[in-house]
This record gives sequence, C-alpha cells and structure tokens, in this order.
Amino acid sequence: MGCTKNIEITMNSDACSSVVRLNIGGREFSTTIDTLTNREPESMLAAMFNGRQTVSKDPEKGYVFVDRDGKHFGHILNWLRDGVAIGLFELERLELLQLLQEAKYYQLHGFVDKIIEILNKEDEVRKEPDLTRSDIIKYTAKSSRDYQYYNFRGINLSGLDLSNPV
Repeated sequence: MGCTKNIEITMNSDACSSVVRLNIGGREFSTTIDTLTNREPESMLAAMFNGRQTVSKDPEKGYVFVDRDGKHFGHILNWLRDGVAIGLFELERLELLQLLQEAKYYQLHGFVDKIIEILNKEDEVRKEPDLTRSDIIKYTAKSSRDYQYYNFRGINLSGLDLSNPV
C-alpha cells in the first residue's frame, strides 16, 4: 500500500451524499458522508468527515484509513444507517464486549447505550434458573425405572430455592 496523506474534507451540498471509501484495519467499506455524520453528530466519525478533523487517505486507492479492527465495523455502519441493533442479540458476549469497545472508541454514545442494554438483558437472563422448583420435584418424583439417571449438566440452577415445600 502506498503512503497515506492527510486531507481535509470540506462540506458542500454534493459532499453530504458523496460516497466515502473506508479501510478499517484492512477491511474495506463504502458508505456516505451523511451516514457517518447524521445519526451521531458528536462522534469521532462525524468529526472526521464534517471537516473538524483531518483524515489519512491512500492516494492510490482513495480509501480513508482508520487503524482499528474492522471485524465489527459493519455493525457500526448499520447502526449509523438505521439506528437499530439488528443481529446483536445473536452475538456472543465476547463479541458484544469487543463491539462495545469499538463503539466507545468512535464515541457513538447511542450505540454504546444500546450495547450495554443488551449486555444487561443477557445478564438478567443468566440469573434466572433454567428449571423451576416444581420441575425438579416432578423429575425426582418419577420412579427410577422411568429414568435411568438425571443429567442436569449445563442447566442453570443458581437462584433456585428448593427449601420451601409446597
């Protein structure tokens, strides 16, 4: 890759909808200045593309380079485009924490709040036991010929109160 040069992006009526090519840690993305500046106008991305900061652009390919891991940048663009967090509930906790780190880096405060909300909901779900007291009584009341053994491996029983008889 050739050397990068710092450029200033100035806003004009055509620039708002113009396409921007981004290289985020080696992954290439295309979007518009509108997408990068409208939803979270106080973010680092907005500052980079509304003229408040200079950016590094590859003179050969025309990509603006950002030295970050591009793994989660698609989620960031989707947030900036639509303001919704589609698909985040399917991410593993580690991936959500990585995405949270990226959202904080780019100063996307609304997205940070959304990710924290998802993490908190995930924590609440983890606290709830997988089985109820009556489920346990039902399984243990069956005769041994009905069940050879009980396998509770991997089932969350924390917080389950078995002390009070019905």
